[in-house]
Amino acid sequence: MKEPRIIISGGGTGGHIFPAISIAKAIKEIYPEAQLLFVGAKGKMEMEKVPAAGFEIVGLPVAGFHRKLTARNLLFPFKLMASLMKARGVIKKFKPQVAVGVGGYASGPVLRIASQSGIPCLLQEQNSYPGVTNRLLAQKSAKICVAYDQMERFFPAQKILVTGNPVRNDLLCDISKADAAQFWGLDATKKTILVIGGSLGARSVNQGVLAGLKELTDDVQIIWQTGRFYFEEMKSKLPAAVAKRVIVTDFISRMDMAFSMADLVVSRAGASSISELAILGKATLFVPSPNVSEDHQTKNAMALVEKGAAKLLKDADVAAIIATATELLKDDNQLAGLSANIRQFARPDAARDIAQEVIKLIKESSK
Repeated sequence: MKEPRIIISGGGTGGHIFPAISIAKAIKEIYPEAQLLFVGAKGKMEMEKVPAAGFEIVGLPVAGFHRKLTARNLLFPFKLMASLMKARGVIKKFKPQVAVGVGGYASGPVLRIASQSGIPCLLQEQNSYPGVTNRLLAQKSAKICVAYDQMERFFPAQKILVTGNPVRNDLLCDISKADAAQFWGLDATKKTILVIGGSLGARSVNQGVLAGLKELTDDVQIIWQTGRFYFEEMKSKLPAAVAKRVIVTDFISRMDMAFSMADLVVSRAGASSISELAILGKATLFVPSPNVSEDHQTKNAMALVEKGAAKLLKDADVAAIIATATELLKDDNQLAGLSANIRQFARPDAARDIAQEVIKLIKESSK
């Protein structure tokens, strides 16, 4: 097969972007000559992260429809029409043989135009409860790659493939805690909590951590990703008494170093985060975001909690984050159990499995 041409669309958060990049890299490993084009939403983080990974991206003016009454919703139909027109132009010029949607604002217009043009589409649904866009696109898609069982509640059963969620390959490095401690300037003998509120941060998680720092015992240290929106505020409010034991950063580029250091992770329950934590076997305290559609993060987290693979703290109880995490760190047996159980959810070959399905669609459509 000569130079397969593939569009990958979606983004908005790291949970959509990093799996998309992993799929693209897996396709390139199978077919180095493959031509790949990303389509994202203007102003969103994919416009920065995708080029940094070495891929070309086109931005659409699309934006989401806000559930709360806001004047911005008046612009929604105009931005959608403009995005559909631009997506039509991109597809006409690039001539993809398959379109991949990973979720996020941009995937709707692109996959809609692709399916209307007779181009086979593949959806990658990360969550246990799919968003509206993927539910609408499912009827016109050829394949739907999912990470959870029982997804036939939402999608046509004959189209579903349980592949798991792709994760970043650079997380799978074998780094000792001693090397990670040197990288961070922390003590390798102390227990470490890694706090990640998502690629954009999480206000409530940050406020909960800040409120609980007064309870941080001398034998515990923290690596804290605040997100760029909250970094300056959190840094300025960090108590001097704990400053040497708390690393505050807006974004962690070396997540391999962070995970290698962590004895316990405090995280939102985004699907990609769960997949990464499962592959790495990290004991985790999930604090699901209440600000997502259909409360899907709680549903994601509960799938693990019910199997003894994680702990859950409600967002309303964020003031107890440090106290809860510190208490968990005292029980090595419980940490080991959580680590072993979350590994049962790992699917390390997800990106390659999805890439192979993409190539299969191209071969089938060209017969």
